[in-house]
Formats: sequence, structure tokens, C-alpha cells
Amino acid sequence: MTNNPQTLIFLAFIPLILWRMYSRIRRMVGRQVSKPWRQWLTVCSFPLLVLLIGAVSFSQPYALLALFGGLALGIAFGVIGHRLTKFEQSTEGMFYTPNAHLGIALSLLLIGRLMYRFIETGLPGSATAVPQNTLPTPLTLALFGMLAGYYVTYAIGLILWRRNAERNKLPENNLETF
Repeated sequence: MTNNPQTLIFLAFIPLILWRMYSRIRRMVGRQVSKPWRQWLTVCSFPLLVLLIGAVSFSQPYALLALFGGLALGIAFGVIGHRLTKFEQSTEGMFYTPNAHLGIALSLLLIGRLMYRFIETGLPGSATAVPQNTLPTPLTLALFGMLAGYYVTYAIGLILWRRNAERNKLPENNLETF
């Protein structure tokens, strides 16, 4: 390994990347507080990322097809994931418990693919590094599309659930019994 600045910067980001992967997977395992800003951020940011990646990959028809195929599959997984989610309203707030298996499986697929690409191309700046193609591969785009479709669909489902739950909430001073 060399003391190339690019390599050192990349190595400095590894703990940050590992921490984000850990926190993302941890968030999919247990009961979560419903935070509308987080769902809206997902609904707004992922489509922009998909459009940006789609624009960059426009010259590769198979990669673009893989991205949109992954999106379609991710939307289906998002609908299934939403149906498998447990929802809860209490005086403490609104909570949901996502299906851990589905979210973790999708995240691990993408993480595994990125790790494979990292191993395949070598450490940036090292003597073994293979010149990287600046365009993502169709498989990587399919996995990203699947994850993006899942997260956006799931976030939309959470927004709709919260809106419906707030609309149907009984007033606190209502003492009617059923």
C-alpha cells in the first residue's frame, strides 16, 4: 500500500461507511418512531438519485434497463414490506416495526455488491488497482434501483399510514364508549 493521498482519504472514510451501514441495518430491526421528515427526505432524495444515475447511465441501455427493472422489483418489495410492518399508535407517539428480513436482505445485497466491486478493482491508488470504469455495471444499478424502489415505496406507505391514522384519531376529550 502506498501513502497516496487518495488512498489515505479513502481509508479515512471506511469507518464512516461502516458506521452508516451498521446504523441503517440496526434501524430496520426494531420498533421505530414515525418521523415524517425522514420519510419525506427519502421520497424526495431517492428519485433524484435515480434520475441522476439514470442520466449518467443513459449511454448504456442494458444498465438503464437494469436500473428500471430493479426499481420495479423494489416497488413490489416495498408493498410487501409495508404489508408485513406492524403499526402502533400510543400516547407516546406513532411507531412502526418493519419486517427486518426484507430490509436487511436488500441492504446486504447492495453492500455485498459494493464490497465485491471494491475487491475486484483494488484499493484506489495501490499498485493492484484496476482502472475503474466510471459507469456502474448493470447488476449494481439493478440492486440500487431495487433498494431505491423499496425505500421510496415504503416511505410513501408510512406517510399514508400516518396521515390516515391522524385523520381517524379520536379527540382526547371524547369519552364515548363502544
